[in-house]
Amino acid sequence: MQVEPEPSRWQLDLSQAQPEQDLVGVGADLEPGTLLRAYRAGLFPMGLGRHGRGPIGWWSPDPRGVLLPGDLKVSKSLRKSCRRFEVRVDTAFTDVMRACADPGRDGRWITPAVVRAYTALHQLGWAHSVETWQDGELVGGLYGLAVGGLFAGESMFHHATDASKVALVTLAERVFADGDPDRVIDVQWSTPHLQSLGVTEIPREDYVARLDRALALPLPAAFA
Repeated sequence: MQVEPEPSRWQLDLSQAQPEQDLVGVGADLEPGTLLRAYRAGLFPMGLGRHGRGPIGWWSPDPRGVLLPGDLKVSKSLRKSCRRFEVRVDTAFTDVMRACADPGRDGRWITPAVVRAYTALHQLGWAHSVETWQDGELVGGLYGLAVGGLFAGESMFHHATDASKVALVTLAERVFADGDPDRVIDVQWSTPHLQSLGVTEIPREDYVARLDRALALPLPAAFA
C-alpha cells in the first residue's frame, strides 16, 4: 500500500531545462514529498559534491536512457544465468542500497542521506528492491521507485557474474507483464552494459510524453 507523503514546499519541474543539458536545478531537500514531486516531473536527485555530497542536483538527462516494452534482450547465456539465482522483491531493500553505495565502487554517489531518504520512501510503499540470491546470500540487485506505470531505476550492484543483469531481467518481466505499451523503465543514462539488455535513448521531450502516460497507469502487480 502506497502512502502519499506531505507535499513538498519546493517547486520542481522542467521549466528551466535546456536542451542537451542534464542538470536542471540545485537545492531543495530529500523529503519523500520532494522526491515524488521530482520523479513525477521527470527529475531525480544526485549530489554535486564529491561522491554525491551536497548540494543536491536535480537531473533530467537529454537524451534519457529507457527500457521500453518489447525491447528487453536476453541472450541464451543470460537466460541460463537466470536459472542459477533466486530472485526476491523487497526482502533486503536497505542492504541493496548499501551494496550500491559501497565506498569501493568507482563513481559512487549514494550518501548516507540518500540511503535514509529512499528507505523512508520504501517504508511508504514507493521504493522497491529486486534482489538476486545464491545459496542464501545476497549477490546482486537493484532499487528504484514505482510510480504508476513508471519504474525509475536508481542503481544496481553485483557480487556474482550476471547477478545484476538477472535482477533487471526480472524487473522488466514484472513491470511489463500486462503488455501495456505505455509502461516504462527509466535508467537515467544509457551505458553499453544496459544497451546490451535493450535499453535505448530517447529525447527528453519524448520521455516526458511517455512519463505522462505511464503515471496514469496502475502499479504493476509485483509492486501493488
